[in-house]
Amino acid sequence: MRIIDKVIQSFQKEFGRNPELLTRSPGRVNIIGEHTDYNDGFVLPMAINYATWIAFRPREDKRVNITALDKNETLEFNLNDYMKGTGGWREYITGVAWALQDAGLELKGWEGVFSGDVPIGAGLSSSAALELALARAFALVSNLEWDPAQMSLICQKAENLWVGINSGIMDQMISASGKENYALMIDCRSLKTQQVPLPENTKFVILDTATRRGLVDSAYNERREECEAVACHFDVAALRDISMEQLQRKAGQLNMTLYHRAKHVVSANQRVQDAVVALNNGDAATLGRLMNESHISMRDDFEISRDEMDQMVSIAQSQPGCYGARMTGGGFGGCAVALVDEEHVDSFRAAVIHDYKSKTNLEPEVYVSSAAAGTSFKRFESYQ
Repeated sequence: MRIIDKVIQSFQKEFGRNPELLTRSPGRVNIIGEHTDYNDGFVLPMAINYATWIAFRPREDKRVNITALDKNETLEFNLNDYMKGTGGWREYITGVAWALQDAGLELKGWEGVFSGDVPIGAGLSSSAALELALARAFALVSNLEWDPAQMSLICQKAENLWVGINSGIMDQMISASGKENYALMIDCRSLKTQQVPLPENTKFVILDTATRRGLVDSAYNERREECEAVACHFDVAALRDISMEQLQRKAGQLNMTLYHRAKHVVSANQRVQDAVVALNNGDAATLGRLMNESHISMRDDFEISRDEMDQMVSIAQSQPGCYGARMTGGGFGGCAVALVDEEHVDSFRAAVIHDYKSKTNLEPEVYVSSAAAGTSFKRFESYQ
C-alpha cells in the first residue's frame, strides 16, 4: 500500500471522516559536499522519491493531535502550553511548533496522522522530511505564506535548538525546494540555489549499509566544534572563507586533527563547485571521480566513516558501470550513494548486495531513486 493511502485510511479510521489536506515532504541524498553546510559552504543534494506524508484537518481550537503510525503513538498538546519532553519523534512536532511561534507566526490547531518511507537513521534526512511536512501543515491551517527558504530556516532552528542536533541548512532546503530530475546546489551562506541537471542515462543508487547512528550522541557536534575552532584561528566567520593555500600555509599552527578537519571542508567546497560544472556539461565520469575523492576525504581527513561503509563504497566502486561512490549523510553509519550507468543498475544492485552480505554478514538495502520535487500539498478532494 502506498504511504498516501495508508495515512488517509488511518485518518478515516481514527477520526471517522476524511482528512481535508495532505502534505508530503521528501528525504534527500547528498550527491557531494558533506559537513560543508554549517561551514557556510556549498552542497549538492537531490530530493528522493521517499517521503513523509501527513493527512490532517484543521481544528477550531489551539490543540494539536497527531499520531505517528509507524510508532502507534499519539501526541496531543495545546499551542499555548507545552514544553520539551524526553526526546523521540514528539520533539520534532513540538519543536517545529515552537520555532514557528518563535518567529512571530500565529498558529492554529489541527489533527492528523503521519507516516513515511524514508529510512530512519540512514543519513537520508527523515527528520527534515518530517519537519517540512509539519511546517507545511501548520502553514496551511494557519493561512501562513509559504516561503521555502524561510521555512527551511525555521525548521533548522527547531532541530538545532529544540531537538539538540547542530545540523546545517542543507537537509531542510532540499526537502523544501527539490525539483524533479535536478540536483540543487545550495550556497549555505546566502541560501542562493541553482538547479543543476542530472546526467542522462545514469541513476543514483542509494546503498544502505544496515548500520545506524544517532547524531545527538555521535561525534557530529564535535566535528562542528573543531571546524569552528579553525575558523576562529583564522579569524574568519567560517571555513568557507579560507582557501587551501591559506590553510596549508598555516598548517603548522594547527594540531593535526584540526588541520585535517579543515582540509576536508575546504576541499569539499571546491569539489561541489567542480561537480556543478561537470553536471552542466553532462560529464558523469568527472562527477564520479569527484565522488570517489570525497569518500577518501571523509574517511581519512574528517574521520566519519566506518569499516562497513568503506566496504560498501569499495564494492560499489569496483562494479562495471559505476562512475563513483561515496558515503553520504552525517557519517558514522547509514548510506552510501553511487552514480551508475542505467544499463548496469540491475546487475550493480545484485552484485553489491551479494558481495556486501558475504563480507559483513549484514543485509543491505538498495534504493534506486530519481530526483523528486520538494515539499507539496494536496486537498483531499483533488486526491480523489
